[in-house]
Amino acid sequence: MTATLEHANICVSDPHKTAAWMEKIFGWRIRWEGPALNGGYSVHVGSKDSYLALYAPKEGLGAPPTPYSTKGALNHLAVIVDDLDAAEQAVKDAGYTPKSHADYEPGRRFYFEDEEGVEYELVQYD
Repeated sequence: MTATLEHANICVSDPHKTAAWMEKIFGWRIRWEGPALNGGYSVHVGSKDSYLALYAPKEGLGAPPTPYSTKGALNHLAVIVDDLDAAEQAVKDAGYTPKSHADYEPGRRFYFEDEEGVEYELVQYD
């Protein structure tokens, strides 16, 4: 049996704002949007086969857990790109700061954090 990750669901304060920068940086598109659980609102943004569900609860958001030290916390999301240099420029153009660049077998990567405090790893494989 083979399994493929279809989607992840993360809380954000403004699903449309987050989806907009994901469309610019990742080339994704909005697949669906509408009312969601407990009176919240979701925007699904991604590709044909996978996506992120961006969920904003009706009542607003609490403080995020500390990554890498909280059970069940989201540490980062990794996205494979075809051109890491072009992706880095798109990240900069969107106002984010690339960090922690590394070359490793079998590719290259860097990270950035969005205004929600979510860390993203962009990876290009050789």
